[in-house]
Amino acid sequence: MRNLPATDQWENNKISGLNVHLALLLTTFGGVSKLTTEGKTFDTPPPFKPTELFVLIQKKPCIARSDCLSLQPIQSQEYGGQTKRYFPRLFVYHVQLSKKRNRKMGLFIKKPFEALLAEANASGSKSLKRVLGPWSLVALGVGVIIGAGLFSITGTVAAGYTGPAITLSFAIAALGCCFAGLCYAEFASMIPVAGSAYTYSYATMGELIAWIIGWDLVLEYTVAATTVSISWSRYLVVFLEGLNIHLPQALTACPWDGGIVNIPAFLIVVLMSIFLIRGTEGSSIFNGIVVFLKVSVIAIFVVLGWKYINADNYTPYIPANTGTLGEYGISGVLRGAAIVFFAFLGFDAVSTAAQETKNPKRNMPIGILVSLLVCTVLYMLFAHVMTGVAHYTEFSGQQGIAPVAIAIEHMGHTDAAGIIHPDYPWLNRAIVLAILFGYCSVIMVTLLGQSRVFLSMSHDGLLPPFFSHINEKFRTPARSNLLFMLIVGLLAAFVPARLAGEMTSIGTLMAFTLVCAAVLVVRKTMPDIPRSFKTPFVPLVPILGILTCLCMMLFLPADTWIRLVLWMLIGLDIYVGYGMKHSKLEQGVKNRRGQSALNMIGIALSVLCVITGLWHQQTVGWDESKVLLIISFVFAFTHCAYYMMRIWKGTAKQK
Repeated sequence: MRNLPATDQWENNKISGLNVHLALLLTTFGGVSKLTTEGKTFDTPPPFKPTELFVLIQKKPCIARSDCLSLQPIQSQEYGGQTKRYFPRLFVYHVQLSKKRNRKMGLFIKKPFEALLAEANASGSKSLKRVLGPWSLVALGVGVIIGAGLFSITGTVAAGYTGPAITLSFAIAALGCCFAGLCYAEFASMIPVAGSAYTYSYATMGELIAWIIGWDLVLEYTVAATTVSISWSRYLVVFLEGLNIHLPQALTACPWDGGIVNIPAFLIVVLMSIFLIRGTEGSSIFNGIVVFLKVSVIAIFVVLGWKYINADNYTPYIPANTGTLGEYGISGVLRGAAIVFFAFLGFDAVSTAAQETKNPKRNMPIGILVSLLVCTVLYMLFAHVMTGVAHYTEFSGQQGIAPVAIAIEHMGHTDAAGIIHPDYPWLNRAIVLAILFGYCSVIMVTLLGQSRVFLSMSHDGLLPPFFSHINEKFRTPARSNLLFMLIVGLLAAFVPARLAGEMTSIGTLMAFTLVCAAVLVVRKTMPDIPRSFKTPFVPLVPILGILTCLCMMLFLPADTWIRLVLWMLIGLDIYVGYGMKHSKLEQGVKNRRGQSALNMIGIALSVLCVITGLWHQQTVGWDESKVLLIISFVFAFTHCAYYMMRIWKGTAKQK
């Protein structure tokens, strides 16, 4: 199926645009005997059919898209005679005119595929530089995956939710990632443009859905960078203590963890942001070195630690549930899977670098799927050794944010007093040092993902031009990087790691759910678009991906849901106030269609805000702090009133 481009508007037929070399466009209803163009009239080849669209083309055939027309394959029929005197070729398209032919697509307008390809093929000083090959992409994915999960929240999850069964949590999370990864790979081969799930949604499900997922992705990358920065700070403290250098807790922990401000976490964000500003090529070289270090660390840890595994630490493998949903038992394993899911963030972040990739249609699927496979195997081995050499209860508290250090301390012999003497005291320092460097790549890639998603949204007019400004010297979005440096740095300095880790998971799961759904849509709406990789077993794989991700989302803590809903309401406010009015696809249109759907989404989020607030309070107990409940109620009622007012105004205008 072929389509015409929705870019300009052609007056006579009110079709949403034709950006091709047209001499005349005529839809025929009931038959016409003559065609007129440029003041000249000449006979046309009979007969005319009521469903034929005639396009007289001066130079080349039209191959593009329109949201108002559905064109069957071209009948390449040339006409001679008087017609050929004016135009070299006359192409006849058999068409089915949409019922929406004279109406705007509004808030659900889809980004033309040709516009995406033009964006992908852009070059010059105002475009991103293509420097990444397939193995650079694999290193990029492995670099961000290894670290975010293994070296930070693994211990906390084992201690609080799963026990030794954290290996099962990783397996469940990997299964969901596999489904989502296959869907991501198809999109990356079809639409090789920065923006990840945001861009995919824009091309398949429309602008409003794309805004929602883009805003969610920014949350995902922001809190991921925050979590890893906090963990980096903790490992730095452990490393310096081994050198008999003691940093005051007041300057290495946030107020909720017994400190005042986490200065090391802030500084590492600043350093990695400077790397990104200077350019992706240098960042890629640095990342490759760091990935080698991290894989070496895991290999050494697994090989040396295997002989210190104590089988008693695996009993019970799944601790009995405490009576609270998500605390051990099967529900704990599922909650653990939902939390560690953010550890697989890397293959998703790979797709945000599409415009900096050589031959992205071939290399993007390789980068996504290979990095996912490598890291899944490493995760399973690592988690098994970690919970075997040390009992899962050893990872509780603030120490749990640096689980590798704890596990290495248990790799040794026990004396008569029951004190463990590490056999490899040097290994702890060496591995912690490698982890410190490894975390740098994780922070760097998540910061890169943030700026690239906002870059795409700004290109589309949904955010101010500030976010799409490219520095001519470094050819990176330097201004956007500086803004995110400040935001993420402050969050890392003042927010506890547990909170940031859970927020990352729910954002990631939501993004993956929508990408899986988008594959089902694109197989129906864009079946003929070339792609070098196709998701197998459609619709089974996307449906399983959706169900797996939604299931894990339901097992996340209620306060995480509250923060997600609040974030989405804030995002909807920004879209109503700016993005909806400045969209480049319908620029200058005052009353865009789809307002009722937007208002209903706002009201639905407001209701969900109340539900999650009550759910959280019921979970923690009505005698506990009601701050989150009050905040959720205030947000819910103010936004509900606002969107109901918009509905009332829209109804009044129609009358």
